[in-house]
Amino acid sequence: MSLFDLTGKVAVITGSSRGIGRAIAERMAEQGAKVVISSRKLEPCAEVADALNAAHGSGTAIAVPANISSKDDLKKLVDETMLAFGKIDVLVCNAASNPYYGPMSGIQDDQFRKILENNVIANHWLIQFVVPQMVERKDGAIIIVSSIGGLRGSPVIGAYNVSKAADFQLARNLAVEYGEHNVRVNCIAPGLIKTDFARALWENPDTLKRATSTTPLRRIGNPDEIAGAAVFLASAAGTFMTGQSIVVDGGATI
Repeated sequence: MSLFDLTGKVAVITGSSRGIGRAIAERMAEQGAKVVISSRKLEPCAEVADALNAAHGSGTAIAVPANISSKDDLKKLVDETMLAFGKIDVLVCNAASNPYYGPMSGIQDDQFRKILENNVIANHWLIQFVVPQMVERKDGAIIIVSSIGGLRGSPVIGAYNVSKAADFQLARNLAVEYGEHNVRVNCIAPGLIKTDFARALWENPDTLKRATSTTPLRRIGNPDEIAGAAVFLASAAGTFMTGQSIVVDGGATI
């Protein structure tokens, strides 16, 4: 059996109607996992789930919309997954928000609060809903999609970077708490990826040139290049890794 085989596993992926989340869902389904597609609106989630069911067989994917800012929505996401599949083996906390682009001196309190609540506290909520049945089974993989922004400063996405740095520490703390139960918690830290979420950073040619001119690979990434790291962390290949952050950035941080 392949080290990357996910047959029999159930994965919940937030923010999976497009971009990095969708790529992760597609690649996990390709490796045999059952996947739960979740974002704020049902229709785009259902479109992805339908495509995966058509490609990999009926019952491969379900759509469960959830707004990460709602604790009740996240609880419903977990409850509906348990009803449909009976367990959650893999949780990918991918959804995030960044409502402000500019220096931190100009950010409003509600904008800063929203960033921290959606990018850190919501991850904490969802993990706490999922982890009890992982602890009971003595097996589970939790993956938080952070960012290389959590490793550096920025004059335009500083608050976002603060939240992503907090995600690294959230993973470390939870890895310590749940390690004795064989529940692993890790982060992926993407560099600049061509997604709608990061459009403000790559759509402008001047910004894109600045971002890639000192990057060893001289380009930005695509969502599928993050999905491989998620499959690794979710599968047998990653069972001795916990509390870590995998940087996938084309060499930007070096």
